Amino acid sequence: MMANIRETITMQPTTENAAEATIPVSGLTCASCVGHVREALEELPGVTAANVNLVTREATVSFNPGDTSVETLVEAIRSRGYGAELPVVRASLAEEQAAQEEAQTEEYNDLRRKAIASGALGAVAMVLSMPLMSAGDHATHGSGDPILGPLMNLIEVPLRTAMPWLYSIDAATLKWTLLLLTVVVIGWAGRQFYTRAWTAFRHRTADMNTLIAVGTGAAFVYSLAATVAPDFFVRHGVPAEVYYEAVAMIIALVLAGNALESRARGKTSEALKKMLLMQPAQARVLRNGVELDVPASEVQGGEVVLVRPGERVPVDGIVFEGRSAVDESMLTGEPVPVQKEVGDKVIGGTLNRLGFLRYRATAVGAAGMLSQIVKLMREAQASRAPMQKLADRISSVFVPIVISIAIATFVAWLLLAPEAGLIRALSAAVAVLIIACPCAVGLAVPTAVTVAIGRGAQAGVLFKGGEALEKLHGVDTILLDKTGTITQGRPSVTRVVAAAGFSEDTVLATAAAVERLSEHPLAEAIVRAAEERALVSSPAGDFDAVPGLGASAIVEGRRVLIGNQRLVESREIAPTALLATAEEFAAAGATPVFVAVDGSVAGVIAISDPIKPSSAAAIKRLRSKGLRVVMLTGDRKTTALAVARMVGIDEVVAGVLPEGKVAEVKRLQQEGRRVAMVGDGVNDAPALAQADAGLSMASGSDIASEASDVTLMRSDLEAAVSAIDLSDRTLRVMKQNLAWAFLYNVIGIPVAAGALYAAFDLLLTPVLASAAMALSSFSVVSNSLRLRR
Repeated sequence: MMANIRETITMQPTTENAAEATIPVSGLTCASCVGHVREALEELPGVTAANVNLVTREATVSFNPGDTSVETLVEAIRSRGYGAELPVVRASLAEEQAAQEEAQTEEYNDLRRKAIASGALGAVAMVLSMPLMSAGDHATHGSGDPILGPLMNLIEVPLRTAMPWLYSIDAATLKWTLLLLTVVVIGWAGRQFYTRAWTAFRHRTADMNTLIAVGTGAAFVYSLAATVAPDFFVRHGVPAEVYYEAVAMIIALVLAGNALESRARGKTSEALKKMLLMQPAQARVLRNGVELDVPASEVQGGEVVLVRPGERVPVDGIVFEGRSAVDESMLTGEPVPVQKEVGDKVIGGTLNRLGFLRYRATAVGAAGMLSQIVKLMREAQASRAPMQKLADRISSVFVPIVISIAIATFVAWLLLAPEAGLIRALSAAVAVLIIACPCAVGLAVPTAVTVAIGRGAQAGVLFKGGEALEKLHGVDTILLDKTGTITQGRPSVTRVVAAAGFSEDTVLATAAAVERLSEHPLAEAIVRAAEERALVSSPAGDFDAVPGLGASAIVEGRRVLIGNQRLVESREIAPTALLATAEEFAAAGATPVFVAVDGSVAGVIAISDPIKPSSAAAIKRLRSKGLRVVMLTGDRKTTALAVARMVGIDEVVAGVLPEGKVAEVKRLQQEGRRVAMVGDGVNDAPALAQADAGLSMASGSDIASEASDVTLMRSDLEAAVSAIDLSDRTLRVMKQNLAWAFLYNVIGIPVAAGALYAAFDLLLTPVLASAAMALSSFSVVSNSLRLRR
């Protein structure tokens, strides 16, 4: 692993009295290691939550700074024998990711170098051992093994022919030479296994290193005794055989497996790397009338930024000159470029395809959308999925159980098969220790979570961690908000009807004065319509938003209400004169918005919100998956039913306030339904939080996004379908990984102990056991990588 660990700690406040620290940890090799570090952190005063991720090699800790500190957290990790250092502050996420990749590459290269060197020395040891094997008990070395036996016989015949002098060297010389080779392998390539095992022993714990160290250590000590005092063995009728080649090859194979795992683990975060690479290093800005190329990290908010065709947008901003098509596929997964013109927002990292753009920077550095997405991805990948709890419970007792089984195996061979002798008993016990693999158990869930979150981000779906992935799996009912979810959320005013004593322009201008202070999509439509007619009104004051109903404000000294029929009637205003007109609007699929001034209805505005082109097809796919689809809207029933008919929805709950949406979610949950909610507005936030899984459109409000489990960067329902599909696939891979990890150990350990020896003459040697163990973790990571496709 990394000898000189580069550690970074990022801290951020979580609540008024809490903070969160992310501490990269070195030396983690299996699920038991994860448990030891988490226990050390959770024992500290003030720590409210601790999660340790075997894939990202990070510990994420929530704590009260008044009770503990980052220094204390680091010392707690070190006290268990794992590496952790105080922070090295990075200027940007890109630099931090680059440093992590450098450390990952260093780790892989170190493991690969040691695996190759120890493998070469192990091969030499096997050649030097051939004369000893031919003179001793072949079965204990492997010639009795159904796989190694024929292989050794195949090697020995040509070896005798090519190197006859080797067989003339006396046994003592060969043994001492093998001892020196094995000491090099143990003292250099495999040193980490023994030092970490000793540290774990000092802290009264055990992990994968313990199994390897005890297994190879037992074989080495026995061989050392046979080399130093062979006469003692002869006097007691025990063969003075050595197993140096087995020790060297076991270490070589374990290191090779670790190297393969490290390389595969690095691929799990490829999506994150690709997103960071999209952020250009340079930006072209206008300063004092001169165009300058400066580092993108030095761009200041409010500066004028220039982007030519074919260049990437360096930072977020608002266009004030130019027109172009911008490729936003890296954020939304949508391949069709988006048209940008004056007033539109551009996002750092997106690709300007055609025209020239001038825009004013609004969010730079860590405040940019790309940085925020990358930050969310990293937090999500470091999170702990509920399914991991099963693996954690098993790993906490795994190593002690395996050691107990190894001891029982040794005793059982001596008592039940005394004719096999001490050597066979020792070989079986060592094989049990070596074949057991807590690594696969520890990697089963976090590798799947890491890959899935990266794949989701590439498809425009941001999961807020492994728990969100699990929560979305298995939902059987999905509630869809209408405005901005099924419809485009960019409505337009189609008609304005004024009551007696008011003109259409007065109604629209007064409504626009109030709605300029609102973020609702319907409000934007009214403001846009007023601007198109060049209508001017005085600024509104005393603004009050009424969720699910509308808003009120003071305009030119008069109290103005704007919203649905329920709002005006709740203020004891009768809209009788315009009810027929409102019903006519609703029957055509438009939303009627009433405007009242000083207690009297002034008019009604028809707002039509076009249905998104993908909505009907996405809803059809949702229903084909067996999901119950329900439209949930605060709009009037007539309008909602008209939209529902167009997109193929049979169930509609209309005219509900935010608390009504929550009540509907609760009602379905009480029926035993697992409910997902898709929405985008402030009025959807409570229902998003109440649902078993909440999905919010990124084009909606920040409150909705914060209340949800999944953020859909593509503002269409196809993204929701993609999220559900990915969740289902991820849970399937998690279960496959756990099944393989458990099945491997359940089958492998008894076979190594000799369960099949009496019936089939099948017994694994320690070398074969180490090869199986090395491949088990690699297979789990490789299975998780399938999610990238």
